Amino acid sequence: MSDASRNQVPHATRAGDVLADRYRLVDLLSESGGGRFWRAHDRVLERHVALHVIAADDSRAELLLDAARRSATVLDHRILRVLDAERIGDFCFVVNEWGSGTSLDIMLASNGPLSPRRGAWLVSEVADSIAVAHANGVAHGLLSPENVLLENAGSVRIIGFCVDAALHGLPPGDPHHDVVDLAGLLHATLTGRWAGVSRSAVPRAPETHGRVMRPRQVRAGVPRGLDDLCDELLNPRGQRVRELRDLGSARGIHRYLAEFVGDSSGLGEAIAAGNPEKTETVTLPAVPEILARPHPDDWVPPDQPDDEPEELLEPGPEPEPVTEVPTQAGLPIFDDENDEVSWLRARDEPAPPPPPFEEPPERPLFAAEARKPRVARPDEGPVVGRGDEYWPYDQGWSSGSGALPAVDELTDTREQVPGRRWLRLAMLVAVGLVLLVAVAIAFNLGRGKTPLGAEPSDEGSTSSSASASTTPQAPPSPFTGLVANDFDPQGDGEENGGDASAAVDGDPATSWTTLTYKQQLGPAGLKRGVGLVIDLGRARGVRRVDLTLVGQPTDLSLYLTDSPPGNPEALKPVGQVDAAGTTAGVDLDSAPTGRYLTVWLTSLPQVSDGFKGGIVDLVVAG
Repeated sequence: MSDASRNQVPHATRAGDVLADRYRLVDLLSESGGGRFWRAHDRVLERHVALHVIAADDSRAELLLDAARRSATVLDHRILRVLDAERIGDFCFVVNEWGSGTSLDIMLASNGPLSPRRGAWLVSEVADSIAVAHANGVAHGLLSPENVLLENAGSVRIIGFCVDAALHGLPPGDPHHDVVDLAGLLHATLTGRWAGVSRSAVPRAPETHGRVMRPRQVRAGVPRGLDDLCDELLNPRGQRVRELRDLGSARGIHRYLAEFVGDSSGLGEAIAAGNPEKTETVTLPAVPEILARPHPDDWVPPDQPDDEPEELLEPGPEPEPVTEVPTQAGLPIFDDENDEVSWLRARDEPAPPPPPFEEPPERPLFAAEARKPRVARPDEGPVVGRGDEYWPYDQGWSSGSGALPAVDELTDTREQVPGRRWLRLAMLVAVGLVLLVAVAIAFNLGRGKTPLGAEPSDEGSTSSSASASTTPQAPPSPFTGLVANDFDPQGDGEENGGDASAAVDGDPATSWTTLTYKQQLGPAGLKRGVGLVIDLGRARGVRRVDLTLVGQPTDLSLYLTDSPPGNPEALKPVGQVDAAGTTAGVDLDSAPTGRYLTVWLTSLPQVSDGFKGGIVDLVVAG
């Protein structure tokens, strides 16, 4: 038999076949590398199982049976156990416990990266089981996201322990590779990128200069502790260990992550609730049939069916003749109380026409309005109603030749419009004020002064008089004893905090720099800004800030507060810098007072692998 034929599973393995008189093949889940992965049914124990089958003469057959024996020695509730392994006829197969859920690679492709706490919990569960296996001298060998399963109830299960590596033709696994794969799993849950040594369909994590990029460089907001763990295991060369922890073993990784997570109640259920491929059958209650109300003429008593012969029915009185009434269009009237319907019929006779409109009485064109007469006081003359003074209608006066009664304007007691007197008084006051101001301006100009009465000065003496009237100020002096701390409110609160003091030590050879970001800061980036908080020791008036920056251009804002800042964007900046070079100076004319000076970088220079900035030296003077 040729090598090509050895690596092919015999075609007798198809759905419906039974292996070893026990396992009925149900669904072919995958087929690759000369092997097939089935969902099968155990006819003895009446349960579903996972079945890997290859040809009996395949070169991997002995590796597969040996891997099944080693996997069976590990007893852990998270590992899908090996239930059976056998070589019969042309087949070599291994039977595993069946698990139902969503694998980590599908979770990352569907929902994206997990939150830091959820990702740390999931990897800590896997690390706990791997530590049990390593204590028995057994390694998984192929710990990729495809082999980590989260059940619908929120429990973590591990697939293909030892068996998956054997199916790929790999020798027994190395515990160190499992430890690196655990760091790769943590990197994948935080960033959605795979960085382990095993093969996986998840996209690889980016690298720079032969080193895997830290999770914080791929995705903002990753806590410092998880970032250090991934970096120390994935890039071991030249990386210092920040804390004395056993991070080189699965048990040490489990303890570190479990301490980070704390109380893990409900985390598994919360992750499983957002997983895809969930189906639910919804059964609606039956809708009762709504029957129409029968017409009274069609009603039949219950004890007399429709199909009863006429001779069995007792004869009744003859019905009275029905007089046909012509149908008239109308509207239905529903009586909810009596459950009846009647019709609002149209009129048999047309409605009577409305009464005719009465013509209004004629009035003269300029007739005076009818008003109630006002009773005159004893000291008044004749009372003239409003409107009567314009036309002598119905007053018995002459239409042009007769003399009208004289009305003295000073003693006119006719009704006045309300507020008219006050309006006139206000207009008179306003005109008087305008005239007064015009007279004052004309008087000042006539004396050779300015309109406001000041002494005029020529252009040559303007600068000298201004300088003479201004009190000279001493130049600002730099403050000493400054304390600098990194400021990263939109991340985990740290931004190379160990190097923050280099920004205020006055040494040009040292500097504080930010992390390297794949996106520029600002509203479109992962962060709006990072920076430093300078403690001046006490509240002081700041007149000038000089900066020496790393790279160009760098945009930044300055904030001065009496207490440590929270969200700088909620404050009002005292100064801003759009530095096109590496040096910048800001003069604060009003000399604001405060203890904490926040330097908030909002735009970083571009470097070869992203965006990165910093401060070489910072001088605060007042």
